[in-house]
Amino acid sequence: MRKPLLLAALSLALFGATKPAEQASTGYVPTDKDERGLWMQVEEYERELKHSTFVMRDPGLNAYVRDVFCRTVGDVECKDVRIYLMRTPYFNATMAPNGMMQVYSGLFLRTRNEAQFAAILGHEFTHYRNRHSIQAFRDIKKKLNAAVFLSILDGGLLTGTALIGSIYANSREMETEADTGSIPLLVNAGYDPMAASEVWEQLRAEMDATAAARNKKSRKDKDRGMFNTHPPTAERMAYLKAMAEKARPTTPMNNRRAEFKAALAPFWASFVDDQVKLNDFGATEFLLASLAKEGWSGDLLYARGELYRTRGTPDDLAKAAGFYKEAIAAKDAPVEAHRGLGLALLRGGQPAEGKIALKDYLARKPDASDRAMVAMLAGG
Repeated sequence: MRKPLLLAALSLALFGATKPAEQASTGYVPTDKDERGLWMQVEEYERELKHSTFVMRDPGLNAYVRDVFCRTVGDVECKDVRIYLMRTPYFNATMAPNGMMQVYSGLFLRTRNEAQFAAILGHEFTHYRNRHSIQAFRDIKKKLNAAVFLSILDGGLLTGTALIGSIYANSREMETEADTGSIPLLVNAGYDPMAASEVWEQLRAEMDATAAARNKKSRKDKDRGMFNTHPPTAERMAYLKAMAEKARPTTPMNNRRAEFKAALAPFWASFVDDQVKLNDFGATEFLLASLAKEGWSGDLLYARGELYRTRGTPDDLAKAAGFYKEAIAAKDAPVEAHRGLGLALLRGGQPAEGKIALKDYLARKPDASDRAMVAMLAGG
């Protein structure tokens, strides 16, 4: 999650102040050459980011995410942070040293409630509060300087490799610190701290599902070498669970699943469409089944219909049509379920029924962005 900032850091001069990093506080501004340079690089990136077509600008969703973030870290601490919601269907979030946070839309599908989502935001805030970016830059600068000197003595091969491994090990330590820093934030916000461990448990199971669908061995425990900047998922799941068990309060905790689901409802069809386009049937089916542990709601049935329709075997199309019909009957499905039903029926050899469903979709959503295409398929 820190690679862009490390690349920016490497573009700066290798010499300068090296005083230890302190915790960032409200209104903090950089004071030395290293940190001013790093901020300058990130601020240039943020100026470009503001105009990106990937930024989700819906006021309601942005207000909700900011509310969760401020609830997690406190109103004073959240004041200087600027959050950009990125329509990118992967599990990721980043936090820059100047207070710029990016949250990928893939997080919304991979967290089951507000507490799990807050665990990720708290992790990123800990990176920011503890000024991990500048610590990483200074460590890189110091070790690369040493590598340049020592390479004269031994050709640089062994020493350079050891130093690079040391840099990435330092990053793993920071990731662990950010993990553990999220636990007290969750407790103080009234969330169940076990949510942090649950996120990694779910991600590991998703990796298993992807592997099973592709007839391959799961890579969830595979050692990706010294360039892996995060602790192994099994390790972080275990220590987060142990911390949560000790920190769990006796007072009632609210994971606010209903609020989380309501905030995402207007964007559900878009998030599902993005996920299905990743062409990872096993992971998507797993995500939907996990979300449906308390029952298949209309929006989840719609998503499942989209998944099967996209794969598109004759059997898949028949199943997709069934899922869409169940979704429509459940009353809480996106209006796009009527469109999906129509498309599945058309491809499945039932043109008359398919056209009726498509016309129903257009009647229910007259301002649909895909109106021209759907109208053509529906026969005008």
